[in-house]
Amino acid sequence: MSKEKTQARRENLARVRAEQKRKERRAAFLMWGGGGVVVVLLVGLVGFYLVNQRAATSLDGVVSAKYPGSQHVQTKVSYKENPPVGGEHNPAWQNCGIYDQPINNENAVHSMEHGAVWITYQPDLPKDQVATLKELAAKEYMLLSPYPGLPAKVVASSWNKQLKLDSANDPRLPKYVAKYRNNSTETPEFGASCSGGVNSTTAEAPIPTASPSPGASQPAGMTGSPSAKPSS
Repeated sequence: MSKEKTQARRENLARVRAEQKRKERRAAFLMWGGGGVVVVLLVGLVGFYLVNQRAATSLDGVVSAKYPGSQHVQTKVSYKENPPVGGEHNPAWQNCGIYDQPINNENAVHSMEHGAVWITYQPDLPKDQVATLKELAAKEYMLLSPYPGLPAKVVASSWNKQLKLDSANDPRLPKYVAKYRNNSTETPEFGASCSGGVNSTTAEAPIPTASPSPGASQPAGMTGSPSAKPSS
């Protein structure tokens, strides 16, 4: 074989090998590059989910107030917030539990002073959502009742704190309850009872607009002897 043919063969083999390496590099680039794109997309999606999840469960929407405790009055109170989150209240607290009728603000505020979270909902809230609220409220230091004129579908209130919600299924609601129910930092009378008070609804025992006369009977639904008085 002539030197020319041998040289040509070598050059052709070199070209083939170079082309093969180029294809291999291109395939590797496409594989790793495509994988990198997938990784970037996955990281982006996870980040997007986490940001959205945090926003969905964030309690940044909680409104705060600053009311001192132990301010007892016998008459109806005009509260700044609706529902109230603190302030003057009736000497008798509302027994914690689930009510199917509206209850007095003044009694419920006293319960919140003891550490209760009061969940209120619009009377026309769908039954399945009310059922969800009842399940959540089946704990100690919880109050649940419908509330005519409520500014949102559902409102969670505790002493000096409140969160308005568009649905009983809002993931922030159980988070609010977990944080503020019987909260030792926010509750003025932490450890006080949420039973032994009154069970009456607003229709059964409305709070008077004027002070009761001396010797008037105790509020309907008050447990214990007539002379017994609830602690502050």
